Amino acid sequence: MLKKIFRGLFTATGLIIGFFIGKFLLKPNYFHSLNYFNSNIILKVIFLILCTLIFGFILFLISPWINKFIFAAIDYMEKSIQKIPVNEIIFATTGGIVGLIIASLFGILLAQISFFWTIISVLIAVALASIGADIAVRKREELINFFSNIKKGSVSKEKKSKGPQKGDAKILDTSVIIDGRIFDICQTGFIEGSLIIPNFVLEELRHIADSSDALKRNRGRRGLDILNKIQKELNIDVQIYEKDFPDIAEVDSKLLKLAQVLNGKVITNDYNLNKVAEFQGVSVLNINELANAVKPVVLPGEEMKIQIIKDGKESGQGVAYLDDGTMIVVEGGRKYIGETKDVVVTSVLQTAAGRMIFARRKEEMEA
Repeated sequence: MLKKIFRGLFTATGLIIGFFIGKFLLKPNYFHSLNYFNSNIILKVIFLILCTLIFGFILFLISPWINKFIFAAIDYMEKSIQKIPVNEIIFATTGGIVGLIIASLFGILLAQISFFWTIISVLIAVALASIGADIAVRKREELINFFSNIKKGSVSKEKKSKGPQKGDAKILDTSVIIDGRIFDICQTGFIEGSLIIPNFVLEELRHIADSSDALKRNRGRRGLDILNKIQKELNIDVQIYEKDFPDIAEVDSKLLKLAQVLNGKVITNDYNLNKVAEFQGVSVLNINELANAVKPVVLPGEEMKIQIIKDGKESGQGVAYLDDGTMIVVEGGRKYIGETKDVVVTSVLQTAAGRMIFARRKEEMEA
């Protein structure tokens, strides 16, 4: 239907063009040698009708090709626009408008000089509009952060009067979702603020859940189950962040960039991500560090009852574990594997992997 309407419009346009061309050609200057053409009104009318019909017929014939070109251009523009995030379109439009406003100030001054400077002012307007749109798109993250900070500052007094402020946004990475302990931590109420689940993290979880490797597949599905439990069972604000950073390849780098944009904190148990975030000045909440911090404090000289379950690295050592996973190395405990013994703590060593406790059998200490 739309193609027929366009074809009719092009045909009507051809008729109008033909009419004006015929009227233009009927001037005496173009047919000076044909004196009878100037005096014969019927011939003038016939010539005018012929010009109108010829150009209308020409536009009617070529209108399918014109329609094809127009619809191809429209489809290309629609597909291109669909790939562009909405915020980029808004910022580009705003930047272009700002550029045009600035260019109009120059245009008013230049247009008063001469027609040549009017053309220059038009070129300046196009250039400034393009520059404004480009700058707005490139600096959109900084602009969002800037305006969000202004908004936070303007409502800070109102928040204080209403009660305690809501915590910063907490951005979850893939490893901490798969780990699962984040659900228990959120359940205790120690996490304040919104939990942000970036869309690119969900994509990574989905790829892991679809992996051909059974272990990876189970880990990915466990992560998705944890997210569903958090969203359905906990009274905490969970938000899916749709925006991506196509110019950044790695998921960890995207997480840190998102934390900078939202002025939030990344929750992870990835040691390497923790170090990179520290270098970039991004706040990180490491669950492994939290787990080590809340382990019970054991001092040298304390007694405990443990079950030795395996041999240690050094000769004669036995290894036991507390309920929280803390490893206890018992000197001379190798021959008591499988037995429960009373031991006395001799020293405690804090390492990057966690806390290690060294102990001896109580009988040896008393002997």
